[in-house]
Amino acid sequence: MKSLRKTAVSAVVVLLTLMLAFVPLRARTPQQTSTPRPQAQNPTPAQQPQQQQPPGLRVQVNQVIVPVTVKDGAGRLVPDLRKDEFRILEDNVEQRIIAFSADAFPLSLVLLIDNDLNRKNARQVAESLDSIIAGLSASDEAFVCRFDTYVHEGHGFISDQDKLLTELKRTRLDEQPDAGPAGSVNDTPTINGHSATGDAPKLPETTLNIQAQSNKALDDAVYTAAQLLKDRDPDRKRRKVILLISDGVNNPKVNTNKYDAVIKDLLRYDIAVYGVGVGAAYFNRKFERLAKYAKDSGGDVYYGLKSRDMEELYSRVTEEARNQYTLAYAPAGTDRSAEYHSIEVRVKREGLTILTREGYYSGLVR
Repeated sequence: MKSLRKTAVSAVVVLLTLMLAFVPLRARTPQQTSTPRPQAQNPTPAQQPQQQQPPGLRVQVNQVIVPVTVKDGAGRLVPDLRKDEFRILEDNVEQRIIAFSADAFPLSLVLLIDNDLNRKNARQVAESLDSIIAGLSASDEAFVCRFDTYVHEGHGFISDQDKLLTELKRTRLDEQPDAGPAGSVNDTPTINGHSATGDAPKLPETTLNIQAQSNKALDDAVYTAAQLLKDRDPDRKRRKVILLISDGVNNPKVNTNKYDAVIKDLLRYDIAVYGVGVGAAYFNRKFERLAKYAKDSGGDVYYGLKSRDMEELYSRVTEEARNQYTLAYAPAGTDRSAEYHSIEVRVKREGLTILTREGYYSGLVR
């Protein structure tokens, strides 16, 4: 009987021992399986949410940026070129294009309006100014300036289109050109308001203006506009543009800044001049300053005589300036000690016109 009791007690002890050993094992199991894996706490870079980058071209500061306009034979923009269709040469040495963009860029624009036009042309320009708003987007900004012998600055860069329209409406151009120097060919003796040499036929206003040697400082005006723009785009995500509305007349004697110095600043700071030629510029387009500034800075020039022509040209200019191709390269194989470097851009398609700046100054690579 005692043997049976001992056997029963031993069996109970063994059973309790097994149960005690099993219970901690089950208690630890949920705790182990609920511990998160290290990978879940530190997701890989591919699992991190991607931040949306603003449109534009990402380049290093030691790279040269070259905006390029391409037109077909009819003067229309060509929007479908690929990177591999472009070639770029610096100092006649071909460069490798390391960045390419066909994105539209917002504009930082200085509107530089000739304040020394004859009465007829001044009225045509004044009537057309409000239409400039039609070619601007909400991301653009514009600074309104007038010029004659001096530059008359407006109220700074304005991006709000309603405020800009108000600024343009308040812009009034002088309807009387600067008087010519004493003793000009038009100065004749008068008696009671009549010519002492007889009542000769009245000369057209445009002829009077040319013979009177206008005291217009166009070079100084472009230089001032460049200073307003040069630091406007520290992140290099905008187009810097001068929209020059003028008859192109320029008196070198009243300019402090000479053409070569002005174009040097334009190239150094990636500023393009786009001209809308009025009055005398329409007839002398091959010889006046508008075409020269546009060609040498990588911009373009158009001509119009009537307000409705100018209104169309403003939109054409802003569209062209905004929708350029952008190429970038790191200079290689050229003399880095030289201050100036020429640039040539080519495309493989035939029959296209390429507009771009003709070089840059290495004092500040952009």
